Amino acid sequence: MSDFEHIRAFYQVPACVGRRVMVDGRPGVIAEDQGHCIGVLFDADKPSCISRCHPTWRVEYHGLGRVRRMTASQRRYKRYLEYGDCFETFLDFCRWDAEPDRSWNA
Repeated sequence: MSDFEHIRAFYQVPACVGRRVMVDGRPGVIAEDQGHCIGVLFDADKPSCISRCHPTWRVEYHGLGRVRRMTASQRRYKRYLEYGDCFETFLDFCRWDAEPDRSWNA
């Protein structure tokens, strides 16, 4: 199944990336599919802080919006959280991360 297809079919909601939502009174935009949940980037949070929300619990769906992009340092820190356990220090990770053969450095 494609992104959000299960959520749209099972919960009967118009979930998709970029959809504006109001979750428990907090405005935000759906930024990613998180399995049976929606990943919401709230307007008051940094672009790297995506919250996992249930598709129907106090959620109001609105029109389409735009997902704010993370800065380069926020993207690097997100990669560090994913790959960082393999390195002795953060500097070792930064050297590995900066190698030109990485897909994000192309």
